[in-house]
Amino acid sequence: MTVAVVGATGLVGSKMLQVLEERAFPVTELLPVASERSWGKKVKFQGKEWTVMSADEAIARKPVLAIFSAGGAASGELAPKFAAIGCYVVDNSSFWRMDPKVPLVVPEINADVLTPADHIIANPNCSTIQMVLPLAPLHKAYGIKRIVVSTYQSVTGAGQRGIEQLEAERAGGSGTKFPHPIDLNILPHIDSFLPDGYTKEEMKMVNETRKILRDSTIAVSATTVRVPVKGGHSESVNIEFHRPFDLDKARQLMAEMPGVVVQDDPSQNLYPMPITAWEKDDVFVGRIRRDPSVENGLNLWCVSDNIRKGAATNAVQIAQVLLKNGWLG
Repeated sequence: MTVAVVGATGLVGSKMLQVLEERAFPVTELLPVASERSWGKKVKFQGKEWTVMSADEAIARKPVLAIFSAGGAASGELAPKFAAIGCYVVDNSSFWRMDPKVPLVVPEINADVLTPADHIIANPNCSTIQMVLPLAPLHKAYGIKRIVVSTYQSVTGAGQRGIEQLEAERAGGSGTKFPHPIDLNILPHIDSFLPDGYTKEEMKMVNETRKILRDSTIAVSATTVRVPVKGGHSESVNIEFHRPFDLDKARQLMAEMPGVVVQDDPSQNLYPMPITAWEKDDVFVGRIRRDPSVENGLNLWCVSDNIRKGAATNAVQIAQVLLKNGWLG
């Protein structure tokens, strides 16, 4: 099977190659695509070296699948070109997510929305994926009325330049990815600010949650924050349900959800942390407790490696669904 990875030399693109190999995805020919400055470079995959090429060259070779992590502008321009040749595109940017004609998919939750005609498929935002995964079974059981979420997001979410700035500052230098120092600091600022004072990242969580859970009535209030961590994203999530819930049953529902691991024993200091979630594909949930300040309220803490489940792994899982459905030939 001929597979293109667009943005193959970037942080997420490199992880996509790793996950494709880990999951033994049946790639017979890899088409690594990147910007012009990377053409001719080599990437390693399946024990071989593959030459980075332009998008036009990749399209000419007619891949059956293209996984994108190249930013919204590139996705907006190139995804339709790949789709036009019958290629299935799984796009990691925000460009297509809220298009009503494009499925926004977390496979464990809503793979059933996919059809053979969906040649562009959106991968959700990393912070949205890890929140909706444990919440999906709770929404089905009790009906979510409102979510208040505060995130603690790794510098890896800002790409290689985010990591470089943190490492440079720790070595006594500086960087230019963030508007302020990130080491020994916290920035309540991810993506650009909108006129109402929220950021685009915060509104992604609002709108994508409703689309994935298929309920436009869910009220969501998000505050997204960058922290000097490299292992993954963490979230404090407060949920208000329409119906009463049993705490032990809620914990059980999350534990039974594919892709969710409950780590919740405070007496043993057991709770999710980015340092232990790094390089794992699951979403880890803990600090599960009733919120006595509101009727039918629940608090939880969830952590996930944002480069894996929040990006590369979820994209490859979508591709695996397409393969299982027999749509990739």
